[in-house]
Amino acid sequence: MIRNMIKIIIVTVLGILVLAGCGKTDSAQKKIEIGISQIVEYSALDENREGFLKALEDNGYKNGDNIEIEYQNAQGDLATAQTIAKNFVSKDKELIFAIATGSVQGSYNATKDIPILFSSVTDPVAAGVVESLEMPNTNVSGTSDYIPVEKQMDLIKKFVPNATNIGVIYNTSEVNSQVQVSKLKESADEYGYKIVEVGVTSTNEVNQAISSLTKDIDVLFVPTDQLVVSSMPVIVQQTMKKNIPIIASEKGSVELGALVTQGINYYDLGYKTGEMAVKVLNGEDISKMPVTMMDEMEIIVNEDSLKALGIDKPQDENIIYINTKE
Repeated sequence: MIRNMIKIIIVTVLGILVLAGCGKTDSAQKKIEIGISQIVEYSALDENREGFLKALEDNGYKNGDNIEIEYQNAQGDLATAQTIAKNFVSKDKELIFAIATGSVQGSYNATKDIPILFSSVTDPVAAGVVESLEMPNTNVSGTSDYIPVEKQMDLIKKFVPNATNIGVIYNTSEVNSQVQVSKLKESADEYGYKIVEVGVTSTNEVNQAISSLTKDIDVLFVPTDQLVVSSMPVIVQQTMKKNIPIIASEKGSVELGALVTQGINYYDLGYKTGEMAVKVLNGEDISKMPVTMMDEMEIIVNEDSLKALGIDKPQDENIIYINTKE
């Protein structure tokens, strides 16, 4: 009798220990949920996302294993970006990765608690998501794709030395673009240029705006403006008719027919953001993480556009040449 009772007690205790162990295992295997909000489908932003995921994987965070990634694209619509952010908050994501200004603004509007890392944002201070680059003091930090306007001015001097009128097309509701156009104007006098600007609010306005702009310019400057770069095929078609070179701000535009850019590698930018994400997941305070910028830049030339525009090939071994059909 006593022996049977002892057996029952032992079995019961073992059962409790097994159940407790199972509970611990389930808890240990719980995946970290990360939401990725991207403002629009575009090569540079896609590369940005890929770099971010690769950095996580290289540091032991693999999607489907110990983390769960939910990717949403706003297709260029700011209201959709806001909805995506609210959805991530309702699902209690542990981290949000916001690609481009519209996405990080939507995310920051939706939560002041969940850590938000951004990338492909030119001026996060002007966007209102951090207090300063050195000390964000919010639940937001990340990597900026800011490029000094002087770098692109130097390209104009190099490839279009006789240019005087520089055109720029930008989205008037995009903070990033407003910052870049403002800096372009500030440095124009130093380089002896006149800036001719035209603003748009939708892709439907781009064709007419470019058609009007090309009457008065020698070269076109295209900022890192998601609305504008998504219309690059139309812009290239219009400018090529008038033999007007395009100075772009990133590689994707050059791949679509712009003449040249001196810009950053967006995959590497995303990778840096992914490394910041690892620190956040390991407990570092995002509010004290400085915003990171890329130091290394590449000069990339579309060789097909160079020939079509009748511009001589510069003798510079640092230039990377690509073809439109690549």
